[in-house]
Amino acid sequence: MDSLFAQDPAPAEIVVVDNASRDGTADFIKEEYPGVILVENKSNLGAAQARNQGVEKASGEWVLCLDCDVVLESGFFRALNLAIGSLPADVGIIQPKILTGHGQIYSAGISMSYLRRFSDIGRGKDGSAGFNKPGYLFGACSAAALYKRSMLDGLKETNGYFDKEFFFLFEDVDLSWRAQRSKYKVMFCPRAVCRHRGDSSATGPKIRQYLCLRNRYYTLLKNDSLWQCAIPFLIYDFPRLIWLAVVNPRALKALKEVFIYARELKP
Repeated sequence: MDSLFAQDPAPAEIVVVDNASRDGTADFIKEEYPGVILVENKSNLGAAQARNQGVEKASGEWVLCLDCDVVLESGFFRALNLAIGSLPADVGIIQPKILTGHGQIYSAGISMSYLRRFSDIGRGKDGSAGFNKPGYLFGACSAAALYKRSMLDGLKETNGYFDKEFFFLFEDVDLSWRAQRSKYKVMFCPRAVCRHRGDSSATGPKIRQYLCLRNRYYTLLKNDSLWQCAIPFLIYDFPRLIWLAVVNPRALKALKEVFIYARELKP
């Protein structure tokens, strides 16, 4: 919060969505930052729906989504404002350079491989040694990403800007892919730098594995065609599914939910 208020120019507004935390966050925000717009959920609705709520409350032409453990470096907003001033009209998402607390790259955007695998670009590499050139990306990591409001309004679905059925994980991939399909582009802005601890949700590896599996297929069902997925499925997914079914009992639950989701997607 302090890194937000320290920015020059200052943010037009700040919206905090509290997903029924039990650590006193909501009361702390009320006492220490009374000018902040606070949304208090009675239960944990997931990161995707929380972002939807934040976007709904925001009024700016651009909306910056931040995870709760992101700290902005000096000049972050100035760099974004300069980027916005010279952007082509078809850019709908801006990806800052996200570092870890130790200065390594956490994410310089999201890439998609031929096998439909999605990865954070530069993860684990030295943040000062590269990734300093602006350019187009496949997608943006929503731990810190700037979205054009008009684009979000045009992409909004029944499940929200971010698909709330994802709960969390992959919802940023889905939104970026939908943006690309609607002829919007994602731009990397390396001069806007922030730091992100990561895994602030403290989600266990088995649950994260289950969500990644399920939400990967949610994303492919919504954005890809069966013939494009056929070879990746045979090479990558089928062997992985067999392995996951053995090591993680939640894998079968994920597949069941995928079939239900697929039926709901049918017109």
